[in-house]
Amino acid sequence: MAGTTADVVIIGAGVNGLSAAFRLAQGGAGKIVVVERTHVAGGASGKSGALVRMHYTNAPETELAVKSLGVFQNWGEIVGGDCGWNPTGFLRIARPEHEAALRANVAVQQGLGVNTRVVSAAEVAELAPMVRADDFDVAAWEPDSGYADPVATTYGFARRAAELGVEIRTNSPVAAITTEGGRVIGVELAGGERIAAPAVLLTGGAWANDLLAPLGLDFGLVPQRVQVAVFHWSPELTGHPVVIDSFHSSWLRQEGSVGTLIGVELGTRGTDPHAFSEAVDAEQIERCRRALTARIPAMDGTPMRGAWAGLIMMSPDGRPILDHLPEYEGLFCVVGDSGTSFKTAPAIGQAMAEWIISGEPQLLDLAPFAAARFTDGRAWPHEHRYGAQEDVATISR
Repeated sequence: MAGTTADVVIIGAGVNGLSAAFRLAQGGAGKIVVVERTHVAGGASGKSGALVRMHYTNAPETELAVKSLGVFQNWGEIVGGDCGWNPTGFLRIARPEHEAALRANVAVQQGLGVNTRVVSAAEVAELAPMVRADDFDVAAWEPDSGYADPVATTYGFARRAAELGVEIRTNSPVAAITTEGGRVIGVELAGGERIAAPAVLLTGGAWANDLLAPLGLDFGLVPQRVQVAVFHWSPELTGHPVVIDSFHSSWLRQEGSVGTLIGVELGTRGTDPHAFSEAVDAEQIERCRRALTARIPAMDGTPMRGAWAGLIMMSPDGRPILDHLPEYEGLFCVVGDSGTSFKTAPAIGQAMAEWIISGEPQLLDLAPFAAARFTDGRAWPHEHRYGAQEDVATISR
């Protein structure tokens, strides 16, 4: 079939791919084509919990979150429209045996400019009286954090990118990334059309292995099915902060003005991205109900209003790969985000766009996110973990 040409092809119309498309167009990168197997926000982005919090057990991801927060806070001026930003505040509840780690992480975050502090259980009871606070000693509190609307955010990037001249092709699955002599030369679509381009950015989510494997690239990425549920508020509840809760391996946030969205982490991996159910398992609904009621007792007995399942792509260490892959000149990737890159997508998109345009990211150093860390023995830089399971069993949050 006849082909076309572009300066950059982006594979995947999720929040990271479209954030990059927006910044590439803004930076004058030339003709940019986004190709998507289904529709905008059709993968993990549209199903994300969309938490926007700064708290991590490592500095690199906190830096990404810090650089992204201002975009959510000033969305109308930077991107345009409304991304559903809601600064409810954020609580990170850790077990008593991890108090030292929590304090150390908060200190690192404060050093990076995060408005965060350690609060006692008594302070939590004052800040968020609906939250049960008698089973922990301290928590981390971020008053500036909250959540956004994942679909509105992704579509917001898409709309602005299109206004700047980006071509977004939906229902256009990519069959292969084409290469020649150790460099990328474009992509081939499932229908046979080829798009020639000297730079390709892969943001393929749970389907990334389909395109990496034929190139001889294996980063140990594993698709994982994750599930969330929404429960209606009881009459006495009028709102609550975002909460990540170690005791119940859960996270929760408001969903609109009358409900709570919650996910409970199972720590299981391995799902066929070409054959999975978007329906939620009955037992998972009960897990969510128990975890929600245990942390917000006023939710006891409230009805479920919805639930869904989606796919994320887990990396071996639960952290994303953000790289210009040395095996193929011109091949860039944002893969293996393990369900946590919604909140960092504004910074990821900007940094990857800078890398493509000028040869290196300028917003911040992406070296810790290199794929080579899995082969050269480089450990992920987090000293103050809350337990090995919590660091790898992430859900779209």
